[in-house]
Amino acid sequence: MADDSRTTGNSGFGSYAAIGDSFTEGVGDPGPDGQFVGWADRLAVLLADQLPDSGATADTAHGDFRYANLAVRGRLLDQVAEEQIPRARELAPDLVTFCAGGNDILRPGSDPDDVAERFERAVADLTGSVGTVLLTTGFDTRGVPVLRHLRGKIATFNAHTRAIADRYGCPVLDLWSLKTVQDRRAWDGDRLHLSPEGHTRVALRAAQVLGFEVPADPDQPWPPLPPRGTLEERRDDIHWAREYLVPWIGRRLRGESSGDHVEAKRPDLLPLP
Repeated sequence: MADDSRTTGNSGFGSYAAIGDSFTEGVGDPGPDGQFVGWADRLAVLLADQLPDSGATADTAHGDFRYANLAVRGRLLDQVAEEQIPRARELAPDLVTFCAGGNDILRPGSDPDDVAERFERAVADLTGSVGTVLLTTGFDTRGVPVLRHLRGKIATFNAHTRAIADRYGCPVLDLWSLKTVQDRRAWDGDRLHLSPEGHTRVALRAAQVLGFEVPADPDQPWPPLPPRGTLEERRDDIHWAREYLVPWIGRRLRGESSGDHVEAKRPDLLPLP
């Protein structure tokens, strides 16, 4: 069965490459240099901290650990398979995290069974070349306007993902079961991407799935929020639709992607600062 246990120990990974779309690129979690950080970057730091620091220098605080992030916002599954998987195979890291297919599921008329078939071909391609491939499920969208009607398709794709993980011996980062990211504070204003705290909680859970002790609990409850009235919630929904939903629909109608002219932020396995 797919190993998503949080109790199994791990001796560590010396290199890690992340592939996927905006979720893995880190959209919603801006860094001080204007580049997105995100859960994968945060996971890389957690993994590097597990290794002995014998190779650390004044310029590389995390020793011999190497990390690449090939993810680009807006990418569909086939684009990830064509553009990122060959590069990940070439880099041949100890660990790859693979999260793709979400943008395909969001498209009207998409078939999660078909997406899963193409996803499995990509997983088979990856597992033959790299050490460990961590797969991720989709989030539970029951509390997200517009996206809640996709919940059944996401659940179907998640079931396929777990079955594929079983067949190829991949650990699974189960985002559906991470209840703390169902809080609205875990999400950016666009309601499609995680906030910095949401990305942090996902990184912590990913490290747990890989068998590491983590410095904080991703299941830590959020502080209570003051109650919100119906009028306030409706005003927020109108603002969200005007600022995010309408432009998103417009890009779809024009055949544009948020990732047009965007390149991977970290295409090589490099030491962490």
